[in-house]
Amino acid sequence: MEAVQNAYKPLAIMQYLKNYINGQQREAQSGSWLDNINPATGLVYAKVPDSDHQDVELAYQAAKAAYPAWSNLSIKERSQYLHRIADRIAERFEELVEAESTDNGKPLWLARMVDIPRAIDNFRFFAQAITQFHNESYDMGTIGFNYTLRRPLGVAGLISPWNLPLYLFTWKVAPAIASGNTAVAKPSEITPMTAYLLGEICQEAGLPPGVLNIVHGLGHKVGEAIVTHEDIPMISFTGSTQTGKRIAATAAPMFKKLSLEMGGKNPNIIFADAEYETALSTSIRSSFANQGQICLCGSRMFVERPIFDRFVADFVKQTRQLKVGDPQAPDTKVGAIVSKAQLEKDLSYIALAKELGGTIECGGKQVTGINERCQNGYFLQPTVITGLSHDCRVNQEEIFGPVVTIMPFDTEEEVLGYANSTQYGLSSTLWTTNLKRAHRMAAKLEAGIVWVNSWLVRDLRTPFGGVKQSGIGREGGVEALRFFTEPKNIFIQL
Repeated sequence: MEAVQNAYKPLAIMQYLKNYINGQQREAQSGSWLDNINPATGLVYAKVPDSDHQDVELAYQAAKAAYPAWSNLSIKERSQYLHRIADRIAERFEELVEAESTDNGKPLWLARMVDIPRAIDNFRFFAQAITQFHNESYDMGTIGFNYTLRRPLGVAGLISPWNLPLYLFTWKVAPAIASGNTAVAKPSEITPMTAYLLGEICQEAGLPPGVLNIVHGLGHKVGEAIVTHEDIPMISFTGSTQTGKRIAATAAPMFKKLSLEMGGKNPNIIFADAEYETALSTSIRSSFANQGQICLCGSRMFVERPIFDRFVADFVKQTRQLKVGDPQAPDTKVGAIVSKAQLEKDLSYIALAKELGGTIECGGKQVTGINERCQNGYFLQPTVITGLSHDCRVNQEEIFGPVVTIMPFDTEEEVLGYANSTQYGLSSTLWTTNLKRAHRMAAKLEAGIVWVNSWLVRDLRTPFGGVKQSGIGREGGVEALRFFTEPKNIFIQL
């Protein structure tokens, strides 16, 4: 930590990011800029284009012009481009790690272990997956036969969030362009840096101009222009349920193809027969990884009553040992909250929990005085709350921070009711050594993903998404390739 303090020097040169349109870096047509704030310092360290519908239109026209040639390339050629992009991400690995940590507030080690490797994996996976994506045929005997082709739709509109910036941005970009579409993509204006660098990387990789266009800016300007554009036939969005509702209300009457991956209020259910130490240590991680700013974090914990008191005591003890600190320090476990607004939201729910009679077992306060560099940063103690009802606002609304609640339960039926009581249904975690119970519970949990005796184990071949107000559609593997293509059936009479 001392080394970090002594090394700190305020950034003297302001960096101005640009849009990536038609293979070139361009300023916003408005000439206006947004502040890009480092959440660990609370200081503006870069400027982001304040783009609008004019920039989206330029990006669309570039994507439209590039589409015929790109969609007619062989699958092998498109695959090779994706591999080249992955190669260059790997070459600029440490630069991207630092950029992601600076932009988002997450510890360097986390960006190094998860975010940037996954961005590489996304391009490599879909570079290979498109070569295995097959069409179907249906034999009708002497009458004839049908075969089904899957073709790209045109220009894809891609909107990604701030919590896993490059990870989730590439999760959309890779399958969209692998399938033969071109794209107009909007990263979060809160965390734009690695998307900006991806534009540079695409130039280095020789990606044809217009295949991928990256437009920075605010959601109500850039996102709205993408969603309402009459000639963008599909929208892939990851973000809040509130924004997803607005997108659906706008895009559905326009008959756009939609994939919406939205909020979560995920239950973590721990039975008394669970492998205790594994359940405990993994639950710490699933509660506070990335400052709790992962849509898959288990923010509602239900613990069977025979082990409830022991589990709460041990969980609180381990939570108190998590170091909140400078994202650049190697021993930091909990970095900065992504923005001042998000920090204030987290604190408001902690205050609400107190009003509702909840007990703050640990945490609950903003952290200051970490070091000179981070004296104005947005830091929050990881917070554990007990004594709340399952149906109160704190347990029903998405907080998206390092704040978890723990509640006891007595029966399967009771905890299923608790778990399924929210408007969300993204993921669930279940801890038990009873195999029959595991299957029984997993089948009844209202969630798109259920992890049994584990958390955040991801296979890129599997479908990813939620039910209820956590989403529409699925991403991942063949599901992503199906979303970014349209089936066409052809009958041949014999």
